Amino acid sequence: MYFNIADDLAYEQELLSRWGVADEITLRRATGPDTAEALIEAAQGAAGVVVEYVEVTGEVIRHLPDLRIVSVQAIGTNNIDSGTATERGVCVTNAPGFCVEEVAAHALGLIIDITRGITRLDRSVRRGEWNPFAAPMPHRLVGRTVGLVFFGGIPQRMVSGLRALGLEILVFAPTKTAEFIRSCGARQVGTLDELLTQSDIVSLHCPLLPETRHLMGTAEFQRMRDSAVLVNTARGAVVDETALVAALTNGVIAGAALDVCEGEPVPPRALSALEQTVITPHAAFLSEESFLDARERVLRSHVERLVECTRPSSLVNQEVEF
Repeated sequence: MYFNIADDLAYEQELLSRWGVADEITLRRATGPDTAEALIEAAQGAAGVVVEYVEVTGEVIRHLPDLRIVSVQAIGTNNIDSGTATERGVCVTNAPGFCVEEVAAHALGLIIDITRGITRLDRSVRRGEWNPFAAPMPHRLVGRTVGLVFFGGIPQRMVSGLRALGLEILVFAPTKTAEFIRSCGARQVGTLDELLTQSDIVSLHCPLLPETRHLMGTAEFQRMRDSAVLVNTARGAVVDETALVAALTNGVIAGAALDVCEGEPVPPRALSALEQTVITPHAAFLSEESFLDARERVLRSHVERLVECTRPSSLVNQEVEF
């Protein structure tokens, strides 16, 4: 059962036919308020549930006795209570890697935009001005330093583009070895503080976990250079938005380019009111190809769990028993 998914499921039906299992899985699509009550009512009797942003709470999982798999048609699974799912033998899956190329390109675009003042200059032209000095004088990118916070598939894909721009690359990634990071063309630093003090651009690529919530706050912005900029294509709550507004307003850092915000989908007015920001509406993952890729990966996991009775290849809660 697909809940609050915009697609009409024709592509999914085509995939099931291509895989020879169209008679073994019945697809159903439902819409309603983004509430536990609405999801519970819509998903009664469903063995599998697919969502994007809707929260699948422990309450939802406990009220769906037939549920065997729940999937996010995206990468982050912080909107699913994986603990309760594991306790009840429910597989949690996602669509890892479906938008690596897209987010990497978007992050590179934001880096170029915020450092070159492109959006800021565009705004001035649209106001009827023709002033190449409408944005602060930019620095040459060659020889500057970008710090990547965590080093999964997206920042790894960015390395070639960053090097082509002439940037030095630092990485803070506790789960990666210095040898691996060096083999990718970057240099590891031991702490986030070290990365913040040495970087002209800080680009965030960490998942939203209890330990990464508000990873960037007042103290972290104070450690950044006053000429540095922040780029976030990870999750909005990784950044303390109130602290970011204060840091930008008071000149603690020079700018911020964001594809995600803490209060989305409500537009972050305190941030968008500042000239030194560039904000896109959580759109970095989008392309015709990534959309289809995510849909295929999620459906494949349901076939693996419900038809083939195997562990899904994109299983998130690896400890689940079924």
